[in-house]
Amino acid sequence: MRLSEGVEWGLHCAVLVALLPPDRALPAGRLADYHGVPPAYLAKHLQALSRAQILDSVPGPRGGYRLARPATDVTVLDVVEAIDGTEPAFRCTEIRRQGPTRLATREYRVPCSIHVVMASAEDAWRAELRRTSIADLVGMVGASAPPASLAKGLDWFQEVLP
Repeated sequence: MRLSEGVEWGLHCAVLVALLPPDRALPAGRLADYHGVPPAYLAKHLQALSRAQILDSVPGPRGGYRLARPATDVTVLDVVEAIDGTEPAFRCTEIRRQGPTRLATREYRVPCSIHVVMASAEDAWRAELRRTSIADLVGMVGASAPPASLAKGLDWFQEVLP
């Protein structure tokens, strides 16, 4: 399974804006600078997160993006689906019904075993992403990021949020 880089970017941005005071927002350009990604491409993903009501777009000179709801109420799956869509990763085209061993449609009474396994694996993957909130990720990042990186992040926040 391959996810777009926009999913990674969106998750990192959601974690970062989850740290903002409730009355603050970060412009797309600042988010792009912080993560070292192209602003135009990031803006597209931020707009998708805004359309999905994961982020609020705040107008004005102190505007930008912030979470639209509490970080505990936004799941990793919400972000994945907002950016990459809700279509299943595996698409069974029933090739077992083609070629020299094909039979009449009525003979295929049980679902394709490969389709069943792939759907089950995707269900488990989506369930795990649904169980993990942005708040959970904030805690994980805080616990696993190098202390020097966290200190630099705090300095950055103090600079951009006077």
